[in-house]
Amino acid sequence: MPRLSANLSFLFPEVPFLDRFGAAARAGFAGVEFGFAYDVPVAEIAARLSEHALACVLINAPPGNLSQGERGIASLPGREAEFAASVAEALRYAQALGCPRIHVMSGVTPPGADGARRALQRSTLVGNLQRVAAAAERLGVTLLVEALNPRDVPNYLFSTQAEAHAIRAAVAAPNLAVQMDFYHTQMVEGDIAAKLERWLPHIGHIQIAGVPGRHEPDIGEINYAWLLRRVDALGYTGWVGCEYRPLHDTVAGLGWRERLLGPMA
Repeated sequence: MPRLSANLSFLFPEVPFLDRFGAAARAGFAGVEFGFAYDVPVAEIAARLSEHALACVLINAPPGNLSQGERGIASLPGREAEFAASVAEALRYAQALGCPRIHVMSGVTPPGADGARRALQRSTLVGNLQRVAAAAERLGVTLLVEALNPRDVPNYLFSTQAEAHAIRAAVAAPNLAVQMDFYHTQMVEGDIAAKLERWLPHIGHIQIAGVPGRHEPDIGEINYAWLLRRVDALGYTGWVGCEYRPLHDTVAGLGWRERLLGPMA
């Protein structure tokens, strides 16, 4: 059975962020992940993890200015120093939380960007990742890149699994992997199982949600009952992040776990 982690940026919105750790533990999760919590003192997060015996399996690096439409700064020319500082901050949190993975968001391109602009951002991204990978490796941290669908994140630098793995290969760092979100994959290109099989050795984290709507995984067109069994059969031993928007109450909607996976331990 896959190890499920609760994404606390999405699940349990009924309660404040720090209370979501206890809610996840009471709901049977052993691992949690979240996007951006840099406004919360890391000691407070660490205390909640310890109190509820939870593993922190993934955090995101700071994304830049979300209110101005930024979705990561790793590919933005001229902001290399800011990016390096943001990864240093993420590594500080990861070390304090015992978190072994950091998702580095690549960033968006200007509307109507031409091929030269996209190539410049791609080369900036590759260089930035090469420069920070060694520091992350010394701390035992894997960096992740992720393809995001253009409906949810317009103008994101890349949206396909092949592009994500091409960037990983270009960086050529042993601690850089791809975060494969089945929701984004289905929205862009489908054929999830074949892509999982092709690139499994280089997939550092998996996330799930229903398509369309990004709700519970048993809602929509993806056959997660089959797909999650396939994840197991292929020998994936990492975590599967539940990164979906509950249709109603989070706990009431968690019945999908038994419907898809059988009785929970």
